[in-house]
Amino acid sequence: MIILGIDPGTASTGYGIIQTNGKKIEVVKCLECSVIHTSPDLHKGERLKIINNRLIRIIRKHKPDVLAIENVFFFKNLKTAMAVSQAEGAIFLMAAKKKLPVIEFTPPQIKLAITGDGKADKKIVQKKLKKLLRLKDLPKSDDAADALAIALTYFLKTA
Repeated sequence: MIILGIDPGTASTGYGIIQTNGKKIEVVKCLECSVIHTSPDLHKGERLKIINNRLIRIIRKHKPDVLAIENVFFFKNLKTAMAVSQAEGAIFLMAAKKKLPVIEFTPPQIKLAITGDGKADKKIVQKKLKKLLRLKDLPKSDDAADALAIALTYFLKTA
């Protein structure tokens, strides 16, 4: 099974792809992870189009079976909430067009699945993620690392 994890955002959308060959964590491997960046100088529609087009290329390349996405249920900043919601909408539409099932996880669900503690600090989540996926180094971007954690959460919850 190939799982695409996405940490949505308009300025930067993290993505991570893992492959599983069974139900054991030992056989899970990271295929790719990175970030889709968009310029704040572009119109919102253009930014969402960039995210959409990059994700379509990623889906064509890896052919995931499922898309797991972070569902952020609490925002400190309304402006951030709107931008993330717009990115989520574009991602959901793209997934529907590709007939790709989408599963949502909240940050506490992701933290709980990865560390066993729903209130774990980001650094603890990343350290555990590195160990579980046997990564030499963590991704340079927190968004990419978060996306891998989202993909891994789907595996851990369904294995």
